[in-house]
Amino acid sequence: MSRIPRRLLVTGGAGFIGSHFVRRMLRRHRGIEVTVLDKLTYAGNLANLADVAERPGYRFVRGDVADPRAVERVVARADAIVNFAAESHVDRSIDAPDEFIQTDIHGTFVLLEAARRHGTARFLQISTDEVYGNLATGRASEADQLRPSSPYAASKAGADMLVGAYQATYGVPSVITRSTNNFGPNQYTEKVIPLFITNALEGQRLPVYGDGRQSREWLFVTDHCEALELVLTRGEPGETYNVGSGFELTNLELAERILELTGRPSSLVEHVEDRPAHDRRYAVDSSRLRALGWEAEHRFEAALAETVAWYRANVDWWRPLRSGEYLASYRRQALRRARRAPTRARQ
Repeated sequence: MSRIPRRLLVTGGAGFIGSHFVRRMLRRHRGIEVTVLDKLTYAGNLANLADVAERPGYRFVRGDVADPRAVERVVARADAIVNFAAESHVDRSIDAPDEFIQTDIHGTFVLLEAARRHGTARFLQISTDEVYGNLATGRASEADQLRPSSPYAASKAGADMLVGAYQATYGVPSVITRSTNNFGPNQYTEKVIPLFITNALEGQRLPVYGDGRQSREWLFVTDHCEALELVLTRGEPGETYNVGSGFELTNLELAERILELTGRPSSLVEHVEDRPAHDRRYAVDSSRLRALGWEAEHRFEAALAETVAWYRANVDWWRPLRSGEYLASYRRQALRRARRAPTRARQ
C-alpha cells in the first residue's frame, strides 16, 4: 500500500495513542473516512475525540473487537485496519489476565478473520517493546526471540504471532509495530507519567516500584503516530518495525524530573513493593523504521514539559478519572502489597 487508504478502521481509537492517530489522519488527509470502533472501557474516552467529532468522514461505533458481529459490520467497509484495541496495563494484567487474553488475542483473531474474508488491503497491528522481555544490554531487534514476562506482554506477543500466521497462511497483508513507552496529553492516569504528574499536582506521593532503577525508552505520542502513518503506507507486508526514540530514563529519574517541573519536593517520592516479574530494561533498535525516513522529532525534556503543562491546564479532564474504576484498582494494588509484606517479613 503506497497511499493513504480512503476508508480506515481504527480499533481502540478513543484511547490515548489511538485518538492522537485518528486526529492526525483526519487533519492531514482530505477525503479520508475514519471509523473508530471502541468498547469505551475505563481507558476509552470520547472526550479524546471531541475536537474531530463533527469532521466530515469521521464515524464512531461502540463495539468490542472480540464480538464478531460488531467487527463484521465495520470491517466490511474498510480498506485498512489499524488495531490499537487492547488491554494495556501490566498491573491490571496481573490482577485479571483473562481480560487481556480475551481482548488482545481473541479480539485480534476476530479482526484478522474479518480482514481475511473481506480482502482488507492492509492490517496494522500496534504492539509493544515489552514482548522482547528484559534486556540487560544492547537493543532488541525485530528478529529477536520474544520473551514476555507479564500476562500483558504475553497477550501482545500472542497477537503478534497470530498476525504473522495470517500473513503467511492466508495472505492477509499485515505489518506490526512495536513501540517503546509513549507519553503525552490525554493519557489515562494509571500510566506512570500521568500518574506521577497528577499526583504531584495534587501534592500526593509518587509511588516508585522497588529501587526505581528500571529503565525505559520514552517516545512522544505524536512521533509515534507519524511512524504509524509511514508504516501503514510504506511498510513491507509481513515485516515488523520497532519504534523508539533512543532516549532512556530510569523511573526514579523520571519522578525527579516531574517533581522539578511541577515545583514539588523530592520527598514526595515513595518507594513501594516492586511488582512481580518487573523487567529492568527495555530498549529497541529502530533502524529498520529509520530506513523508511522516520526520526523522532521531539526532545524528551521539551515534550515532558508540554505534557505537564497540558495536565496542569486540563484538571477537569483527568480529575474525574481518579475515582471509580481507577481508584478501586489503585487501592487493590496497595492492599495486595500490604498483604504480601508480612509474609516476606516472616521468611
